[in-house]
Amino acid sequence: MQELVQFIQTTGFLNFSWGNLLMMGFGLLFVWLAITKGFEPLLLVPIGFGMLIGNLPGVAEQGLGVDDTGSVFNLLYFGVKHGIYPSLIFMGIGAMTDFSTLIANPKLILLGAAAQFGIFATFIGSILLGFNVMEAASIGIIGGADGPTSIYLASNLAPHLVGSIALAAYSYMSLVPVIQPPIMRLLTTKKERLIRMKPLRVVSKRERIFFPIVAFIVTTLISPGSVVLLGMLFLGNLLKECGVTERLAATARGTLIDIVTVLIGLTVGARTTAATFLTPASIKIFVLGAASFAVATASGVMFAKIMNLFIKDKINPLIGNAGVSAVPASARVSQVVGQQYDKSNYLIMHAMAPNVAGVVGSAVVAGVLLGILGQ
Repeated sequence: MQELVQFIQTTGFLNFSWGNLLMMGFGLLFVWLAITKGFEPLLLVPIGFGMLIGNLPGVAEQGLGVDDTGSVFNLLYFGVKHGIYPSLIFMGIGAMTDFSTLIANPKLILLGAAAQFGIFATFIGSILLGFNVMEAASIGIIGGADGPTSIYLASNLAPHLVGSIALAAYSYMSLVPVIQPPIMRLLTTKKERLIRMKPLRVVSKRERIFFPIVAFIVTTLISPGSVVLLGMLFLGNLLKECGVTERLAATARGTLIDIVTVLIGLTVGARTTAATFLTPASIKIFVLGAASFAVATASGVMFAKIMNLFIKDKINPLIGNAGVSAVPASARVSQVVGQQYDKSNYLIMHAMAPNVAGVVGSAVVAGVLLGILGQ
């Protein structure tokens, strides 16, 4: 009987709390949304299952949790804590990204820049809600809708908030098709939604090869703190475009990014425990994240409308939403909303220009913040 009692005491059944149940419920909700609704399943399935792992009572008591030095999950979390996983994901993104649309119509980079206004608006809002400067900078990056960049900056400036920030960033990335369309419709007229943009010119192979090299040098001179993320991004793109390293490019955009996505989702989810997540700070982060994402979307759309006041070849403002870094989800939203008003209007290729510009823009902003605050 004594051995039986000891066995029961080692199980998690006696240690369940309402916090454990609530967080495990959130994890199951993420898995359900991924499977039944198709919301970013590659992200939400590992994150949701990681939340189940991290919130099972008894795991931490046996020294097996993410925060327990030497445990398997703690060793896997090393890649998040030190920015390794986000960097590898950026290389994979670079290897699957086509910058031709941006090269063909470089003025659309301004839409990607305008969408970063959400980051600075959230930074100010975070300060007003009582977060310190380091925490506010980490929370602000959620407005770029870039999960890897959010994790990278938070791991350097506010490691204690990585779980909440990553969960908010990936949640809003998965909800791009839900959040953005109402904002896009609200801020545009029917006439603007019907604008047809001129076909893009053909971009030469030489331009595609030179672009990642030149862009890397220029952007890192502006923001040396972004050298890790942008270095990996443009290296991956050079592997894709140079024509002599296809095996490496295929690995980066395929096997490598898949493995890292599983690891980053699983460990971030496991780090999101009831003790660290069910706090007033986490609730504020989710509210600020939603606001920042809405502001970023609105900023891109409104800036496209402003640009149309000064240029001859008009821009369809619906592509302004793609200035956030959710590639290619936000570009697909531009296409879907546009075709609701004109089924023969194809906006996705145009939308990819601000979309990839947004990836670069959020990394540049993260580098600037890291350079200023990480000293």
